[in-house]
Amino acid sequence: MAGSWDGNYDPGGQSDDSLHFDRLHIEPIYDAFICPLTKQVMRDPVTLENGQTFEREAIEKWFRECRESRRRLVCPLTLRELRSTELNPSIALRNTIEEWKARNEAAQLDMARKSLSMGSPENDILQSLKFVQQLCLNNPSNKHVIRNAELIPSIVVMLKSSSRLVRSKALETLRIVVEDDSDNKEIMAEGDTVRMIVKFLSHDQSKEREEAVSLLHELSKSELLCEKIGSVNGAILILVGMASSNSENLLTVEKADKTLENLAKCENNVRQMAENGRLHPLLTLLLEGTPETKLSMAAFLGELVLNNDVKVFVARTAGSSLINLMKSTNMQSREAALKALNQISSDESSAKVLIEAGVLPPLVKDLFTVGSNHLPMRLKEVSATILANVVSSGYDFDTIPVGPDNQTLVSEEIIHNLLHLISNTGPAIECRLFQVLVGLTSSPTTVSNVVSAIKSSGATISLVQFIEAPQRDLRMASIKLLQNLSPYMGQELTGCLRGTSGQLGSLIRVILENIAITEEQAAAVGLLADLPERDVGLTRQILNEGEFELFISRVIRIRQGEMRGSRFMTPYLEGLVKVLARITFALSEESGSACALCREHNLASLFIDLLQANGLDNVQMVSATALENLSQESKNLTKLPELPTPGFCVSFFPCFSKPPVITGLCRVHRGMCSMKESFCLLEGHAVEKLVALLDHNNDQVIEASLAALSTLLDDGVDIEQGVQVLMDAEGIKPVFDVLLEKRTESLKRRAVWAVERLLRTDDIAYEVSGDPNIGLALVDAFQHGDYRTRQIAERALKHVDKIPNFSGIFANMG
Repeated sequence: MAGSWDGNYDPGGQSDDSLHFDRLHIEPIYDAFICPLTKQVMRDPVTLENGQTFEREAIEKWFRECRESRRRLVCPLTLRELRSTELNPSIALRNTIEEWKARNEAAQLDMARKSLSMGSPENDILQSLKFVQQLCLNNPSNKHVIRNAELIPSIVVMLKSSSRLVRSKALETLRIVVEDDSDNKEIMAEGDTVRMIVKFLSHDQSKEREEAVSLLHELSKSELLCEKIGSVNGAILILVGMASSNSENLLTVEKADKTLENLAKCENNVRQMAENGRLHPLLTLLLEGTPETKLSMAAFLGELVLNNDVKVFVARTAGSSLINLMKSTNMQSREAALKALNQISSDESSAKVLIEAGVLPPLVKDLFTVGSNHLPMRLKEVSATILANVVSSGYDFDTIPVGPDNQTLVSEEIIHNLLHLISNTGPAIECRLFQVLVGLTSSPTTVSNVVSAIKSSGATISLVQFIEAPQRDLRMASIKLLQNLSPYMGQELTGCLRGTSGQLGSLIRVILENIAITEEQAAAVGLLADLPERDVGLTRQILNEGEFELFISRVIRIRQGEMRGSRFMTPYLEGLVKVLARITFALSEESGSACALCREHNLASLFIDLLQANGLDNVQMVSATALENLSQESKNLTKLPELPTPGFCVSFFPCFSKPPVITGLCRVHRGMCSMKESFCLLEGHAVEKLVALLDHNNDQVIEASLAALSTLLDDGVDIEQGVQVLMDAEGIKPVFDVLLEKRTESLKRRAVWAVERLLRTDDIAYEVSGDPNIGLALVDAFQHGDYRTRQIAERALKHVDKIPNFSGIFANMG
């Protein structure tokens, strides 16, 4: 006898101690079963003419090698020459071997069944699992033997073993057992087996994870198991993560990906994949599925929460299909398509893709169509939302036809229709339509068309009334639209707000809501700030209602840090400061209430403080402008000193008198000044702060600061002293620098004016006369400026002797 184990089973390098399972209760191997060449049990024994028996494959190889090496054909066992290479099948021996194998395998199966239990030694379990694997690999038909022996449930139990080796080997064995065998796969669908396998996907041990995903890939080839795998909570999520992982090995990633491809045969799994970021299967069904499937996938897409990158991908892949579905006569299809388009249109990039795919014409048609096949109002709201989304993308909408007569979104008829819908629908759709108009008025290329259409429709009063809407979203959308319109319709909007309907009060209540600063509050104060600043009637109305005091309080609280943490803080503060600055345009009002308010709340000091709001250019610019207005009034508000009445002697002998000496007078305004009472820039120590802003990188801030400083050089004040004040503040050179730098025309005009005033001082004129750059800048202003600027530049050039003073020559000649 040749031993005690079937040579076709390789124990895999186990030690002799671990092979007791292999040796016990197994019929011995007879020498006649063993091929002399392979030393293995024969499967197809054949006999030579000399009676020697070999494995057919082995002896054929021997003969082939003899021929190739041109050796004599001899028997490999006796080495005697053979006359014939004819091979005779040893049928009886083959049958005996197969019977022996069957009895052997039956005994081994019985041993395996007994070993596959939690109480067995680890090595016995591993040997049993290896035996089952080899049995199936040697002959796939043996898989039914494993099934009939009811070994599959026993192998599944091994997945609960505490041994990593056993668990890993059990997963591998199950994969081999179910491969290409639908009956064995059905057994795996029973009970909690699939859930147990899925748990291994999240194990730390990569070997178990790899074996689990390979097993699931095999199981996923069964439609029954596709549903079962997808029903396990988290299974698809984990597989999606593995398929997109950069840390897993490539084989695991590939298996996870192929498993997901198989699972996509079930629509429920496709939905789960989409929820977890794998959208391709859903989009494939949306593009290629049956009408019912397309409807189902579009409806589900409308419920998904997508990130912006995914929205762009979906828009590019399925945008055209969704738009076609939206044009369907089937209301369910239209609803599903609209909801999906609503989802993917909310990103600027994806919205542009949809515009190019042709979404605008059917959207506009849906909104305006009445009668048969029209959309119900709830779906018109979705259409309006999509339209608002795509309009906010900033596309060039005056070039895209949306109507039968090549009308665009900004054609008068389309805008009139939108305005009509706003006045005749519910709050939800009104809000969306307002957002459409907000988008169209946010673009410099389309705003003028919208303004023109609104004016021609006479809808301004109706639009202003929405400031009082109880719905916050609707109110905010209307305010944002009015803010966009205010630079073009300022007087008209002001007239509406100054009416008796109370919209101004409603607007101010929004601005002053005692909550964290919101987008709505920023828009509301922005609207009020952008209305014509010199409209004294509006300013008086705000004064009379006592609202300026509340605005002042808000600004102070923000500056003191009591209100913070909102991304709308900056536009809100900018708006408040601009609204406050309105007061300074009404200082000469007959009632004097504006002046009184500025004095009572020391507004000059507040604006001086705001000059130092670094990073807030608009706040600095508006504050400088307000200080210019206040400083213009200083010469009217300064208190001139009362001179004493001259005595008797002085009346008759004035040569004996001396002029009285009065101290404490303002150098520039020649009277008693203060920052609070007469808004004097000197008393408020504002000059240095304004000079510092002449070096700003924003031309508007520079111009406003220079304008405020120029009030110290204006007619009605002591210009010579004003120049001295600037000199003391080291402001002379910055003023000349503004002239020298190539800036805006308006800033250049103001700089020429200020320089001419400075050059009236001989010392400055003398020093500047040697600077060719300043001379060149003045010559340029003289040659290319407007009429007023050329006049002033001419005077400045005379101060530095660049142009002869002919008036003096003519006077001497006379």
